Amino acid sequence: MTVLERIVASTKQELIQTKESVPLEKLLGRIPEEPPVSFTSALARPGINIIAEIKYKSPSRGEFACQLPCLELAGIYSENGAVALSVLTEKSYFSGDLSFLQEIAEEKPELALLRKDFIVDPYQVVEARSSGACAYLLIVSCLSEQQLQSLIHYGQEFQLDALVEVHDPFELEKAINAGAGIIGVNNRNLRNFEVDLDTSFDIARRMEGEGGYTLISESGIEEHSQILELQDAGFQAFLVGSILMDSSDPGKKLRQLRGEE
Repeated sequence: MTVLERIVASTKQELIQTKESVPLEKLLGRIPEEPPVSFTSALARPGINIIAEIKYKSPSRGEFACQLPCLELAGIYSENGAVALSVLTEKSYFSGDLSFLQEIAEEKPELALLRKDFIVDPYQVVEARSSGACAYLLIVSCLSEQQLQSLIHYGQEFQLDALVEVHDPFELEKAINAGAGIIGVNNRNLRNFEVDLDTSFDIARRMEGEGGYTLISESGIEEHSQILELQDAGFQAFLVGSILMDSSDPGKKLRQLRGEE
C-alpha cells in the first residue's frame, strides 16, 4: 500500500467517527449566511499570485522548521503578498486540523482559504464551508471520474470552488471531463514523492489555447525565476508550502518568490 493509499484509508476511517459525533444535519446548521470569498477572483489578480501553505509536517519532509501558530502565519503570509492561503487539515500525516481554518476565517474573513485535505466524501465539503473555506482540494488519483464530478457539483451548491489536482495527462483528461475549472498541477508524485517541475510544463503545453481554466502549479517551487517561467507557460497561480515552512523567515521568503527582495 502506498503512502497515498494509507492516507486515504486513514481519512475514511476517521470520517466514520466524525460523522457519528457531528451528524451532517448539525454541520449544515453551522454554515455561515454570508457567501464565501471568491477563490477564483483571488487568483485572477494581476502580478504573481501565490497561494501560501500552512502545514507543520509532511510524509516526505517530516516536521518543518517553522512551527508558528496558524493565525500568526496567516498574518505573515497576507502581509507579504499571498493572494490566498492553503491550510492543511489532515491530522495524522500533516499535523493539520480543521480548527486552523476556523481560527483564521474568524479573525481574517477577507482571506481566500483553501481546505487542503484528502477529500473523498461530500461531508468533508460541508466541513470546509462551515469552517470558513472558500475552496477545497480534490485529488484526481484518489477519486473515480464519477466521484470527482459529484464532489465538484456538490461544492458549487455551497458556493465553493474546487481545486482539482492532476499529475499526468490521463488525470488531466479525467479532471476536464468531470467539469474542473481550477486545475492544479502537482509537481510531486504522490506515490513516490519525487518532484519534477517538467510535470507542470507538460500539462501547460497540453492546455495551450484552452480558455476558461485557471491553472495552478504546485510543489517544488523554490525560486522567483521558476515562477516567471511557469507564468510564461500559462500558469495563473502558484501553490507554495515546503520552502516557506522550512524557512526561519517565511515572510521574507515569500517576498523573494514574488521578486520583491
